[in-house]
Amino acid sequence: MRPQGLYDPRFEHDACGVGMVCHLKGRKSHRVISDGLEILVNLTHRGACGCDETTGDGAGILMQMPHDFMCKVAADASITLPDEKQYASGLVFLPTDDAQQKVCMERFEEIVQQEGQPFLGWRKVPINSDALGELASQLEPAIYQVFIGRDPAIEDTAAYERKLFVIRKVIEGFVRESKLSQATFFHIPSLSSRTLVYKGMLLADQIEPFYPDLTDPDIKSAMALVHQRYSTNTFPTWDLAHPFRFLCHNGEINTLRANINWMNTRQHLFQSELFGDDMQKLFPIATPGASDSAVFDNAVELLYHTGRSLPHAIMMLIPEAWQNHATMSDEKKAFYEYHASMMEPWDGPASIAFSDGNCIGAVLDRNGLRPSRYTVTRDDMVIMASETGVLDVAPDNVLHKGRLQPGRMFLVDIEKGRIVDDEEIKAEICSKQPYRQWLDQNLLTLDRLPGPEEVEPPDETVPLPVHQKVFGYSLEDLKIILTPMATGAKEPIGSMGDDIPPAILSSRPRLLFDYFKQLFAQVTNPPLDAIREELVTSLTTTIGAEQDLFKETPRHCRQLKLDQPILTSEQFNKIRSMKSGDIRTATLSMLYPVEDGSNGLQDAMEALCREASSALNQGAAILILSDRGINQKMAPIPSLLAT
Repeated sequence: MRPQGLYDPRFEHDACGVGMVCHLKGRKSHRVISDGLEILVNLTHRGACGCDETTGDGAGILMQMPHDFMCKVAADASITLPDEKQYASGLVFLPTDDAQQKVCMERFEEIVQQEGQPFLGWRKVPINSDALGELASQLEPAIYQVFIGRDPAIEDTAAYERKLFVIRKVIEGFVRESKLSQATFFHIPSLSSRTLVYKGMLLADQIEPFYPDLTDPDIKSAMALVHQRYSTNTFPTWDLAHPFRFLCHNGEINTLRANINWMNTRQHLFQSELFGDDMQKLFPIATPGASDSAVFDNAVELLYHTGRSLPHAIMMLIPEAWQNHATMSDEKKAFYEYHASMMEPWDGPASIAFSDGNCIGAVLDRNGLRPSRYTVTRDDMVIMASETGVLDVAPDNVLHKGRLQPGRMFLVDIEKGRIVDDEEIKAEICSKQPYRQWLDQNLLTLDRLPGPEEVEPPDETVPLPVHQKVFGYSLEDLKIILTPMATGAKEPIGSMGDDIPPAILSSRPRLLFDYFKQLFAQVTNPPLDAIREELVTSLTTTIGAEQDLFKETPRHCRQLKLDQPILTSEQFNKIRSMKSGDIRTATLSMLYPVEDGSNGLQDAMEALCREASSALNQGAAILILSDRGINQKMAPIPSLLAT
């Protein structure tokens, strides 16, 4: 495109292209597949390529399992398939080295059989490598389809899907832990009895010529989910192309590092009759080194296999802006408040389309920072994409149009044959448990806590300037930052830039905090104003021991709710005085003898960890790290390091 008037293509910042099409009544046809691929091609401008303009960041399609097609191609590979839903299939990306490939395939078959499922066979997927760009060709894997039977003892499809989940995680663990992981590319894009994924390091118009399967008239589905990738936080690879097993994603998860850390931390709590002894085989839940979208899919997959519906899992991970919503029902607020004790939001600008083969839908983040529009036609087709006009629809065939609203869910229930309204979906989910009753009986707030037993007076034996030096306050901090804030309630403003050397290069002692900087996504997002946009911003958090994600009980919300992270002395002492009940606190000293130097610091940190473990074993739910008592002989461990 050329500059025209005030328009300049240099300012064009696109994000991933997401689209879906389905037949409202669940009628399977090849038209749905071809329409999905046409949507994908029409979203080409939302994807990206590198210096090799023929290699894309990734493109793919997710569909319902095309049973008739699978039976036909399996027969060509001398494989006899059982009835629909009695077998599973999926693409497998394997190493091109013959020896490595053989090891992976043999181990795959062994694991399937060890997990009690019949292994039916392999089919080499026909591909046209000439359709690939140069860079994609260099990284091209061997692509096979695997077929797995279903043990007759497994009575329902949900249990079978859980077993397939276990099989995939065990295989991924084998590849990750073996020597193969250093030199071998191995990935399972999908493994299910309900859905099938075709994807790769492709441009939108390359996927159909690369996978001739997609042109076969026998490949039929009632829904198709498509994605053209614009990689923002990871490099393009074959495995990070979308769709993933349940979703495709346009945007960034800005809270990713914390989300992954929390997920890894919770794993030791997981117990479930649904998985039994298989639970340990699922770890780690978050795939190491994966993109934000791939890890988000991991979280959705886990919550789905706990027995929750797919919309329920999505509501837990991407909640609406509920804290300051004046017209939201109390029942829905209770749902979100309860689940905030179990799972923090996976926050960031995002438009997410999802499907489990039975339903297909989409949701926007609470701010609505990514666009999505939908069209419903009179011949029962539903089209949704990052923008309107992705398919040619005659005006007289349009029943109605709309756009996704911030935090709202758009859902097509293929089994029921209708679009389910956001309010209806959430009213049904929010009424499954007495969430408000559980919160009233268990969630503590500061105003419900008794007054502190005693208020520890400030230490006046050490002069204030000494405290300021110990904790790194400079004259600039006092004059330019703190004084305007304290005297005029104003935000500190400066215009002369930052001429202080980075801490790592500085010759002067610096605070530990100075060695770390806030991480931001690579794509610029509009800044939020917490005052003018109070509806979508919140500082509320809960602290206290967490419970198992596989269950929902009153105890899950037995935590302390804080409206903001800044506490007054009275509020802090209230918390510090909580010595009984389910939420108990323990105060641990962060001090160490100055004369012991660096060895004393290390010894103090190890002692602090031992004391923390001991306090937790004795029932503490909140740990307070205290640097009170500093003097010429005792120095504090830096608070960031101690935490």
